[in-house]
Amino acid sequence: MNKEDRNMGEGRLPAMAPLANPYVPFQLDNPAKYEPRTALVRGTLFAGLDLPFMGMVNKQEQPVTPTTQLQVISFAIQELALYLDTHQNDKEAFELYTQMQCLYEEAKKEFENQNGPMNHFSVNNNKTYKWLNDPWPWEYAKNKEV
Repeated sequence: MNKEDRNMGEGRLPAMAPLANPYVPFQLDNPAKYEPRTALVRGTLFAGLDLPFMGMVNKQEQPVTPTTQLQVISFAIQELALYLDTHQNDKEAFELYTQMQCLYEEAKKEFENQNGPMNHFSVNNNKTYKWLNDPWPWEYAKNKEV
């Protein structure tokens, strides 16, 4: 038995072996899309790119909260932006992209009106810097008192 054969069962790579060979299928124009909430769970907006590992499909549902709504919309925006990088002339995708941006701005404004600024780029309604003001979202007991 040679040295390479002995190492095969131990999880070692041969010298100069590539760690991974990725393959992403090229998308055609106007591909089928998931609803944004489903896309977040599946990990892609585009059904044609949904290639579950070992056939295991994530069917878990996200709770409907202002935070997850922002996550859903921002995920869809990012997916559409990546698609538009290679499909700049897809007018339907660009229209959906701009609609999602408008939805995000509305959802962000509503979230910030209820919870305060999301990040340092947010301007507060009373034009003061309130980024460090309590309570933080993960401080559940303090948030219940507010």
